[in-house]
Amino acid sequence: MNRIVNVARMQLINKWTFLGIPMIILAGSTALTFSVWALIPKDVTDGVLVSGSSQAVMWYFLALGIQSLVYTFPFSQAMSVSRKTFYLGTLGLFASIALGYSVLFYVLGVIEKATDGWGMNGQLFALGWIAQNNPAVQIFFYFVLMVMLFMVGFWCATIYMRWKATGLLVTGIGFALLLVAGIGVLTLNSWWMGFWTWVGGATVTGLGVLLGALCLVLAGGSYLTMRRATT
Repeated sequence: MNRIVNVARMQLINKWTFLGIPMIILAGSTALTFSVWALIPKDVTDGVLVSGSSQAVMWYFLALGIQSLVYTFPFSQAMSVSRKTFYLGTLGLFASIALGYSVLFYVLGVIEKATDGWGMNGQLFALGWIAQNNPAVQIFFYFVLMVMLFMVGFWCATIYMRWKATGLLVTGIGFALLLVAGIGVLTLNSWWMGFWTWVGGATVTGLGVLLGALCLVLAGGSYLTMRRATT
């Protein structure tokens, strides 16, 4: 356990990348949204002002997944840290960061609703289809979404470490072929209506569970790939 904690501390040597930039992205996107809302004349708007700019920090977790491996994995191997220890320490750290941001998103959503959309009738954090659920479901959904994005970036980095650019190219082509095949199956069987009906009827809890399952697949794939990755 001490070795796992030490890996987390090693990742946090570069606090600016892993802690500072996400906060700047969150604060900057929020300030920019407020500025745009303030410029909209009151007599022009009708209803709620909705923005998804707060999600920008979530997408940064994709970059964090890449950087957490590329920046520190070679150093960890030079320090004789096992791949398993590095993996558990890194994943544990960013799961904790994701949980912290998930709670922050929920708290900001509560403040948003209490202040009538920051006094501008806006929705930035308390997005309707998510905010209608209880606190645990909201936090869970934000958490698995950020962990999933992190794991996508992390696995892409491990594929590069293992098979270099050729591996990324083959993986990208394979994913594209699967996507095209899926579209083909839906089209040939006239399943699009049922598909969109399922998407429209999906609950936040159901989507969260689905994303959680995807996280487990990505976690297993990235670990198996990293076991043979080289620096």
